[in-house]
Amino acid sequence: MAVSNAVGGSGGRAPTIGPWRNWAGNVTARPARSVTPASTEELAAAVRAAAADGLTVKAAGTGHSFTPAAATDGLLIRPERLTGVRAVDREAGTVTVAAGTPLKHLNETLAAHGLSLANMGDIMEQTVSGATSTGTHGTGRDSASIAAQITALELVTADGSVLSCSAEENPEVFTAARLGLGALGVISELTFAVEPEFLLTAREEPMPYDEVTDRFDELVTENEHFEFYWFPHTGGCNTKRNNRSQGPAAPPGRISGWVEDELLSNGVFQLACAVGRAVPAAIPGIAKVSSRALSARTYTDIPYKVFTSPRRVRFVEMEYALPRAAAVAALGELKSLVERSDFKVSFPVEVRTAPADDIPLSTASGRDTVYLAVHMYRGTPYQAYFAAAERIMTAHDGRPHWGKVHTRDAAYLADAYPRFGEFTAVRDRLDPERRFANAYLRRVLGD
Repeated sequence: MAVSNAVGGSGGRAPTIGPWRNWAGNVTARPARSVTPASTEELAAAVRAAAADGLTVKAAGTGHSFTPAAATDGLLIRPERLTGVRAVDREAGTVTVAAGTPLKHLNETLAAHGLSLANMGDIMEQTVSGATSTGTHGTGRDSASIAAQITALELVTADGSVLSCSAEENPEVFTAARLGLGALGVISELTFAVEPEFLLTAREEPMPYDEVTDRFDELVTENEHFEFYWFPHTGGCNTKRNNRSQGPAAPPGRISGWVEDELLSNGVFQLACAVGRAVPAAIPGIAKVSSRALSARTYTDIPYKVFTSPRRVRFVEMEYALPRAAAVAALGELKSLVERSDFKVSFPVEVRTAPADDIPLSTASGRDTVYLAVHMYRGTPYQAYFAAAERIMTAHDGRPHWGKVHTRDAAYLADAYPRFGEFTAVRDRLDPERRFANAYLRRVLGD
């Protein structure tokens, strides 16, 4: 493959070349070239140069998506230098950050200013634009995904022009681009709503499956943030309830926190998964031990330290968003599937919720939502288990997470999302030549 050594006046660092792989290792791309712009101007110049050379363009975050959403054989925009907090406006309650900024850096900077996001997912290695563009979410009764907390954004479009977007400026583009899959352009910066930092008390507690499912509506209603994990091959779950607290802060002890979050949740779990991959017949027995390994604990800390956890065991994941009312029935069908099949599943099934929002391609668009996520340890055959789980999810009008493994296409998704046509109309206007397309977007959005 011929590789250009210059990017038409991009002003960016010299291009790099080589394969790009995602975090899970299930997606590889071989771009013709890649650049690491450090400013909106350099990013726009790189897009214009790619257009002049007839290359498609995709922006990559940290690769935490399990789909090839960022894969390209054209120009790959890397995020490493497009980082940093650009403005903190305490009076307006907003923070503006460059698109490649890791969520970890955003959270640490907000904490230094005594501020916080209202809600977030359970890891913070992703870039802000990668997380929002694929619909990353946590769990919440009242507060929604990270994308729903965006108040403004800056978008480099297919001709290299820069659009400032908010509810007042280019509102149709703003509405769609908050969760845009990279199909409308390359986001260069994002502005989030933030609030004064608060404390959360986390209560983690093992609970029998039957009790969790019997009390599911109660637990969701009574807690600001509720989630649980069911351990396949067992009747055991681990629950987590996060609620705002007056304090004082009481973080996990250094030793006890290390035991729970590193030794058990990462070190021992990694070993258990590796044994299960080598000897699948051992997995049900290991699962029974695992479901009893984590004990109840309560702690109080600033939000990002409660919402997020270290995740060092690599896996492949599929997650579907279902109508909230379908939660218990769908999970019960998934449990029955595991019990009657030969599947050996070492990873717990994660259950979270979100309120309805108004973003066209949000998995919670227009409906109160429950999320069911299935995982398999990296290197373990997952296709048959995921396919069977997906049949359950789609029977309940499920919407797949855009950044996680699924087989849905535009025909299915157009029915699943009432505002699907609204999004594709904005795409047709902003990118008629499909500068930002790839195989994944052609499948899920059409061409």
